[in-house]
Amino acid sequence: MKKTESVTIGILGGGQLARMTANAAYKLGLKIAILDPEPDSPAQQITNLRVVGSLNDVRSLENLAQISDLITLENEFVDAPLLEHLESKGMTVYPTAKTVGLVQDKLLQKQLLRANGIGVPPFAAVSRSEDILEAAENFGWPLVLKARRNGYDGRGNALVEGSNDVLPAWRKLRGEEQGLMVEGYVEFRKELAVMVVRSTRGEVVTYPVVETVQKDHICHTVKAPAEVNSAVKEEASQIARGCIETFDGVGIFGIEMFLLRDNRVLVNELAPRPHNSGHYTIEACITSQFENHLRAILGYPLGSSSMVLPAAVMVNLLGNRSDVATVRGVEKALSIPGVNLHLYGKKLTRPSRKMGHITVLGKTMEEALEKAVEAAGSISF
Repeated sequence: MKKTESVTIGILGGGQLARMTANAAYKLGLKIAILDPEPDSPAQQITNLRVVGSLNDVRSLENLAQISDLITLENEFVDAPLLEHLESKGMTVYPTAKTVGLVQDKLLQKQLLRANGIGVPPFAAVSRSEDILEAAENFGWPLVLKARRNGYDGRGNALVEGSNDVLPAWRKLRGEEQGLMVEGYVEFRKELAVMVVRSTRGEVVTYPVVETVQKDHICHTVKAPAEVNSAVKEEASQIARGCIETFDGVGIFGIEMFLLRDNRVLVNELAPRPHNSGHYTIEACITSQFENHLRAILGYPLGSSSMVLPAAVMVNLLGNRSDVATVRGVEKALSIPGVNLHLYGKKLTRPSRKMGHITVLGKTMEEALEKAVEAAGSISF
């Protein structure tokens, strides 16, 4: 590998995750190159090494590879065979094409987790609408119908509460055109998440277990650490470590989990990249998820994931209308002591679009939550 100051990390995708990874990279003296279809995407705005094109266009990927020393990604939607193509040309890609291929297909992901003894909700493959009715006989109603690929923030999911919902859900998710799977609905007490990072040298570091609060399938608030007992924290951490090792992952992974009423912990989904549930680590942990991702893929020693204060709360700033974005309320939000404001520079807003986030640290969860919610309520787009 070249000297740090001359290493260029190419990132597939130019959204807020790439932008925050770039900010961590600059701290380490690295350069960042971005491939994204939008020339003014959040990450394209902060680098002069830009490739504008589709993430699934081989020529665009090759153009990014030509100006990069190593490729990583901010989403798992890039076709794994395209990543294999880059690897065949001698380019280093982390996470690898094999890992991405297993994670991006939610059915393969769940099958591999179950085969390795990691608890997941009951699930089945769906190739025809009748398969949903057969799953209901085994799992009961309701069910969650899911696209096997490219779903996020509730997109690609449909709740099926009874037999009358089967065909509408099948049509909504275009079952005739894409692969689907179905899961039994899980009654959970809390939704948890753990960021876990594994380096090229096999070093693994887990971050604190956090609680994520979702509304309409979109994460609104993250509380760190989760208010759960020590046994649950230990189990969730061990599951996260098991997940990244199962997939031979390199880099940062976000592991979303369900805490059931009997205190069992099941894995909901994996993300082989920086994750919204880890944004709090920028201010709340000694080493952020973004910096540790870079350390991991470069083979550097990983940094501590310890929190610097007892509590932290992250609140997403979401759009609530479709228009050109105009940020209002910044001065009011920043007048609240301890508020850390992140705006992603998105030119257009729309309902539920992630436009930024706020993180507040505190000596207690109540203190941090009160300030974060007040500050977030001041911002509009």
